[in-house]
Amino acid sequence: MESAARAPKITATQMQASTHTKLFFSHLLAVALVSGSIGTYFYTSAINNLKNSLQSRLLNSAAILSEVFSADKLSQLRTPEDTREPVYALLVERLRKLADSNPDIAFIYIMRKVGNRAEFVLDSDAQEPALPGELYPHGLPALMEGFRRPSVDAQITTDKWGSFLSGYAPLHDGRGEYLIGLDMKADQVAAKMQQLKQAGAISLAVSLLLVVVFASLLARHFNSRIHKLVKRCSEIARTQLEPVGQQRPGDELDHLGQTIEAMAGHLELSREHSEQAHRELEAGQQELELRVQKRTAELLAANDKLREEIRERERIETVLQQTARTDYLTQLPNRRAMIQILDKEAARYQRATHPFSLVLLDIDHFKHINDSFGHDGGDQILVSIAERMRGWMRETDVLARWGGEEFLILLSDTDLASATEQAERLRASIETATFSIQHGETRITASLGVAGYSQELDIDSCIKDADVALYQAKSGGRNRVVSHREL
Repeated sequence: MESAARAPKITATQMQASTHTKLFFSHLLAVALVSGSIGTYFYTSAINNLKNSLQSRLLNSAAILSEVFSADKLSQLRTPEDTREPVYALLVERLRKLADSNPDIAFIYIMRKVGNRAEFVLDSDAQEPALPGELYPHGLPALMEGFRRPSVDAQITTDKWGSFLSGYAPLHDGRGEYLIGLDMKADQVAAKMQQLKQAGAISLAVSLLLVVVFASLLARHFNSRIHKLVKRCSEIARTQLEPVGQQRPGDELDHLGQTIEAMAGHLELSREHSEQAHRELEAGQQELELRVQKRTAELLAANDKLREEIRERERIETVLQQTARTDYLTQLPNRRAMIQILDKEAARYQRATHPFSLVLLDIDHFKHINDSFGHDGGDQILVSIAERMRGWMRETDVLARWGGEEFLILLSDTDLASATEQAERLRASIETATFSIQHGETRITASLGVAGYSQELDIDSCIKDADVALYQAKSGGRNRVVSHREL
């Protein structure tokens, strides 16, 4: 007790001065770190959002403009001399009007893919436009990707026309050969960034001022409470504890001095409560673990059932897609699927000029077969002749049921003369074959019309030519092959 009495007294002024300073700077540092971290996060997010917004605008604008322009007339513009063509002036004028309508866009241009490089076709620049056929010297990944799908530069790009952030999109009918691009000037992007930085700097200055005021008030408030607590603890150390009356309203620091006197009496009770709470907690944890295990098992079972339902749905969707493209009786491609195949073959012809021909086959006197053997017998004939024709044809040929007793054959890489010869061999094979039907046998013949695809025709015209040739074969006595060239 004597040593406690000899302890040096700490005056209120000394305590207030040192504690106030420490509290002020600790609060200042803590609040500054928190507000600075939050401000930095929001500033970074704002910069990223602005950049993403600009890129999104370029991407969407390019995608929209890709639907405005068509690639039909662009193949005429390949050299600088083509700038004298009327179509060049018309298309360039349209590009410039679109560029002038948006103040954020510097240039709009159309490019053609040449190998792994890109060349200009049209450019909206009125001062120094890129001419048709001029190769772009930079093989930018986003630019080359723009021939396949909409894309945008990840960073600002610099070339001889300046520094830009650009977006690209393939023309809707360009077949991956043409794209349209939009340039946003780098100084416009930088100006938007600078406006955001200025707003961030003003916000930071205001935040720092508020931090200083808040830290000063908070330090002064806590310092007065701590001074009272230290004084009370000193009285306890000197055994000068005075009875404490009823606890007065206040915050935690106000109550702390009064709580110290009652703390000893509450320790044992608190320990008992703690042990009881610990036992209850263990029991609750065990019950919770059992619930979690049960719920986990239920979720796993539900997930397995869901995966099985997904697999079954995918299987059904696959069957439906196959059914929509396949003739239910002969399992051959139907008319819809065959038209899609012919469109692809015509596109291949346009690219590489590979010849192909069409053969339209009709079973002769099929109504007589139905009348004699019934529709089931007619169906047997259709299935049998489909199976045999697949065996008589090449692997590269495509056989489809065109409708009723008509079949359409695509002979790839085959000109009209060769197709006529193959059709004649097929006719002879059908004529000499025997077909089983309703526990008996019968023979059939077929009439065939042949037409060859050419640059001047479209698919519909080629099919019509084959149909006209088939009509002539049937009119000429059936069991014949007629080439459209003979008409």
